[in-house]
Amino acid sequence: MRRRTGPRLAPGNSLLLVFAFLATPAFAQSSLPPARYAYTQLEDSKQEAKAKALMETLRCLVCQGQSIADSDAEIAGDMRAFVRESIKQGQSPERVRAWLIERYGAWVSYKPPVEPLTWPLWAAPVILLLGGFWLARGRFKRRRG
Repeated sequence: MRRRTGPRLAPGNSLLLVFAFLATPAFAQSSLPPARYAYTQLEDSKQEAKAKALMETLRCLVCQGQSIADSDAEIAGDMRAFVRESIKQGQSPERVRAWLIERYGAWVSYKPPVEPLTWPLWAAPVILLLGGFWLARGRFKRRRG
């Protein structure tokens, strides 16, 4: 019979380890104040409209189901601030979107660009519809006969 060697955790230490593991999300929030334009609109209403329209097409990296315009996550606030500051400096929404896609990947956009990597994403609905029509056609043919 082989004996295990090496460090062993006492029962109290393993419980402490579990509590430390469960408490880590509580320490994930930053103590820094939010960026200037995270929750503040731009002074120029036309620029704010451009920024808002762009923010509604960008996905929050934490929430995943919300746009950065709707999310309360800290990174979404940072992304909102970046979008507003970029628009304020005169950059086009397309250029800001391109930079965010370059930094975070095409997934950050609700409207991913058509490229070889995203072709399955764009083709899947068409393929599923064609497959559904093919299956339905087969069922209708069987019922007639």
